[in-house]
Amino acid sequence: MAGKSWSFADDRRVIELAKASKSLEEAARIRKRTPERIRKVAMRLGVSFKSERKTKR
Repeated sequence: MAGKSWSFADDRRVIELAKASKSLEEAARIRKRTPERIRKVAMRLGVSFKSERKTKR
């Protein structure tokens, strides 16, 4: 199933959210997209997000 189309403005917003240190999950909620889609776009754009997941120590 095809999702919503992706625009240049969406790319810019993902970059802004990454620079604002938002988590991947938070960015997905804000953009109303799946975390997987945000992750793929972020990789294409060369930006990264932190994750809300807690790491085991």
